[in-house]
Amino acid sequence: MTMAIAEGSEGPEGLDLDLALPLVLDLDGTLVAVDTLHEAFFLFLKRNWRAAWRTPIWTLEGRAVVKERLATEVTEADVEAFPVNAGLLAFSRREAERGREIVLATAADRSVAEKVAKRFPFIARIVSSDGRKNLRGAAKAEALVELYPQGFVYAGDSFPDMHVWRRAKGAIVASSSTRLLERAREATEVLATFPRRALGFNGLRRALRLHQWAKNALVFVPLALAGKLLDPQAWLAATQAFLAISLLASATYLLNDLWDLPEDRQHWSKRHRPLASGELSIGLGVALIALFGFSAFALALAAGTDCAGMLALYLVLSLAYSFRLKREPIVDVFVLAALFTMRLALGILVSNAVFSPWLMVFSMFIFLSLSLAKRQTEITRLVKHGKESAPGRGYKASDAPFVLATGVASMMATVFIMAIYLIEDAFPKGFYKHPYFLWGFAVVIFLWLGRIWLLCHRGELHDDPVAFALKDKVSLFYAALMGAIFTAAVF
Repeated sequence: MTMAIAEGSEGPEGLDLDLALPLVLDLDGTLVAVDTLHEAFFLFLKRNWRAAWRTPIWTLEGRAVVKERLATEVTEADVEAFPVNAGLLAFSRREAERGREIVLATAADRSVAEKVAKRFPFIARIVSSDGRKNLRGAAKAEALVELYPQGFVYAGDSFPDMHVWRRAKGAIVASSSTRLLERAREATEVLATFPRRALGFNGLRRALRLHQWAKNALVFVPLALAGKLLDPQAWLAATQAFLAISLLASATYLLNDLWDLPEDRQHWSKRHRPLASGELSIGLGVALIALFGFSAFALALAAGTDCAGMLALYLVLSLAYSFRLKREPIVDVFVLAALFTMRLALGILVSNAVFSPWLMVFSMFIFLSLSLAKRQTEITRLVKHGKESAPGRGYKASDAPFVLATGVASMMATVFIMAIYLIEDAFPKGFYKHPYFLWGFAVVIFLWLGRIWLLCHRGELHDDPVAFALKDKVSLFYAALMGAIFTAAVF
């Protein structure tokens, strides 16, 4: 009878089998929730990016050689942070305590396997690839049969493991795939299952940051300010631009998470992100980046070459931020504000609205203030967790007073520039029948930003300010109030 073990639980007390039969564990996707070869490849790109464009000769020497060379990039610290199948880990440790030999049999290179065995001392033996032989599928099965002719129990998570299960005395399935479970039952007796969390819609939504698409609604703002709310052509172009920049933003979020995997796994909250936790595989992540990136530029080209050009500029600045600039204090928040303002510029471009320098400056300062609020929140968490600095960031816990002062100053500058925009730009256009209602904008913006910074100072802002605003009732009330003010000014 198969024992189905819920994720995170410790599983059965032990295998009801002769202790002379070893428990053999696969590594990738089974004991750890990652593909170590993919991890090693991205670590190689990250640490050798200046020379990565040159194709090394050793990539042509076979998969085993590639694994051996890339394995040198995986450090003990990297292995220590790999997410694990907690239930299978606890179960294996108990079997070792009962006296059963625990064997790590993996297609990964031996140097990676040794680091894993160092993390989990209950592993008594390693069977792995070694630079000459790629121990996968049938090759792994033959090696294990030769070592353990009396039989063994094997824990795996994928269809290549069928080769081993056919030769094993029993199977442990570390997957939520019902098809794989059925195939394993055809090969041998399934003793237990330790399913990992499957990537559902919720995990995909979190990976793609779909809630962040709300930021891209900025492309529609110029339609309102230029009096084009009844222009269907402007709406079509703006909608295409919105979808294009939303898809591209999701692709860059995924790429940023890939690049930051080692740092995110050391972070108290980011380690739960789909890529960092192993819920989303690196392979699928790369496929989504390609799909969303190509789709974004296809939509942008449909809206016009100017739209595609602005999107390309957004991509370059996003990549510069992800790969380098986010580690530079103050520069990082300036770039974030610029990326927000580019959304507004994209809306002006596709809707053929009149360019307003004051509106651009206003956008820079309001999003500079919000970006600083996000950094202040992160610094507050650093202090709460007793840390001096965050991995992959340039800020220190001692920077809190400076960031707070700069953010509040940016808030006040935002209100001041809004007043200048109204006087110098909005009122003279003659688009508004009752323009003096627009003074309410400056009041509401002051009240909302003041609330953001007050909660931030108290340590009660537990989210990105924009994401917070989408869930905060007071913020939603202020948004509705601004809509009412705009309607009164126009009609």
